Amino acid sequence: MPRRRVADKRIAIPDPKFNDRLVSRFVGSLMKDGKKSLAYNILYRSLDSILLRF
Repeated sequence: MPRRRVADKRIAIPDPKFNDRLVSRFVGSLMKDGKKSLAYNILYRSLDSILLRF
């Protein structure tokens, strides 16, 4: 519990490819050591491989 004030809620910025906030939040949880571009590349490649199979 903070002593001074309550932290402001932050609105997630949508990702550039799908323009979706949920994808951006998932990338935030997937990210390691602040490497967001690597996390986006991993996600986009995995989604492309899933779409190619169907």
